[in-house]
Amino acid sequence: MASFLFKSKLKPLLSTKLTPPFLHLRHFSPSILNPDSTTPLSAKEKSKAALTLIKSEKNPETILEICRAASLTPDSHLDRLIFSKAISKLSESNYYEGIREFLNELQTRPDLKTERFVSHCMVLYGEAGLLGDAVKVYDKMPELGIPRTTRSLNALLFSCIVANDYGEMKRIFVEFPKMYGIEADVDTYNTVIKGFCDSGSAKAVYSVLAEMDRKKCKPNATTFGIWIAGFYKEEKFDDVQKVLEEMKKRYMFPGISTFNIRIQSLCKLRRANDGKALLDEMFSRGMKPNKNTYYHLIHGFSREGKMDEAKEFYKKMNNAGYKPDSECYFTLVYFLCKNEDFETALSVCKESMEKNWFPSYSTMKLLVNGLASIAKVDEALELVKQMKERFPSSADQWNEIEESLPKK
Repeated sequence: MASFLFKSKLKPLLSTKLTPPFLHLRHFSPSILNPDSTTPLSAKEKSKAALTLIKSEKNPETILEICRAASLTPDSHLDRLIFSKAISKLSESNYYEGIREFLNELQTRPDLKTERFVSHCMVLYGEAGLLGDAVKVYDKMPELGIPRTTRSLNALLFSCIVANDYGEMKRIFVEFPKMYGIEADVDTYNTVIKGFCDSGSAKAVYSVLAEMDRKKCKPNATTFGIWIAGFYKEEKFDDVQKVLEEMKKRYMFPGISTFNIRIQSLCKLRRANDGKALLDEMFSRGMKPNKNTYYHLIHGFSREGKMDEAKEFYKKMNNAGYKPDSECYFTLVYFLCKNEDFETALSVCKESMEKNWFPSYSTMKLLVNGLASIAKVDEALELVKQMKERFPSSADQWNEIEESLPKK
């Protein structure tokens, strides 16, 4: 299930009637991915080019053309990301007929007549808010020569979650295993548990756990981690303790992943100090935090404007031998700017860019203007120069910002 991308916003179940002629074509020139060169691109280069183009493209027809030219496959994490990004942008444009046409077309590709792709296809329909289409795909799997298994059932249930249709999730969970003779596994139950927790019904998990016991399906750390996060989301802290007690009864003891879920959940509730207390508990138990532990605390304290604590945990992360990822850098730069610590933000930003990780336009704009406000115009101009070189398509925007900076 980790390959599926979570989305919380339900897209309108509307569709346009646009079916442009190009949708019926099946072959597109890859030149759209690399118009300035005649050198053929590798599959990975095609994917990278496609993602860059889709991020800035607004025309739904062109988005689909880019996807076709890239010959995407769900076997690649990058391609799955591109699929999701494309479907998201198309649904924002209410281009539902185009989505249907494209996904139906992909199902005819010989290399995509696999359970893995059909499962991913159902999730994409869910992301677009076209849950009925996901159910239709599941129904017609035998026609495609693909047997229905627990894996594809789990994908269908997950598509309900990304579509925020928890009623349909419950119906499918109750009816489909019996209807199609499919045995639910721990991933099935974990998906349903996530659905209940996402919908604010964490208490319903007690009945799911009881069914797992009846079916002799043993819950795992993920089961309880999802449940704990659900109760934290509802701010039912006594119930969190009950879940921890339930784990003890089953001789399952909280490991690093459970502590990280608890720390992250508390930080989301703007209770980073409570998260820090859990870190101290980890140390008292002889447990070693990992990179995620530090990142959750950095993000939590940053959101609360407690930048001294955030910087301290950033330092501890590095001292512990963990390298920050791009999200950690971007989080720190953004919140340091928000708290007007522009010099530290510049230092962190430079470190990030040295690894070829560039913060978003809006964050960099905050930093450039902030540096100018503390009379560091040269540093601001240097950042503008680097951003224009790295993102030539946004050079005009950076030129405007450059013109607005104080003159030396």
